[in-house]
Amino acid sequence: MRLIVHDLANDDYDAWLSGFSRDTDEVIGESGTIRHCVGCFGCWVRTPGTCVLKDPYKHMGERLAACDEFVLISRNVYGGYSPFVSNVLNRSLPYILPYFVIQDGETHHQQRYKQRFKFSVHFYGEGITEAERRTAQALTQANAKNLDASQYSVSFHNTLHELTEVQP
Repeated sequence: MRLIVHDLANDDYDAWLSGFSRDTDEVIGESGTIRHCVGCFGCWVRTPGTCVLKDPYKHMGERLAACDEFVLISRNVYGGYSPFVSNVLNRSLPYILPYFVIQDGETHHQQRYKQRFKFSVHFYGEGITEAERRTAQALTQANAKNLDASQYSVSFHNTLHELTEVQP
């Protein structure tokens, strides 16, 4: 299964996601209310693996553990994710454990689940600068490493039309 998180408007969403299977892919967009992670670590201590905030995003860790590919589609915001996509990633904290390991001289969280997934990120927006590209690539690489992704890719699209031409 692919888990797709996006910040597209409904019309853009319909055009781009028409190639995805509703049966085998889970799509998460900006519908409904998502509460912001408050950094309470309840997902590690009080309800391990599940966020303590009661909304449709409380099981993001389990959703990540069930996917083969994790796809983010985000407007470029200074080389980072849009607020919604960033918030969904923050709410995915239950996917990892509070314990640390050293990998390649860097500190990372231990994995809660054995399942690994491919991680692909699509940034869109006009006039993405070279500095923003470098920041986005470094951010994607760091996220992929901390989530223990089996592989990762990052793509940049100047327009939503370019994004819709990418095959799902």
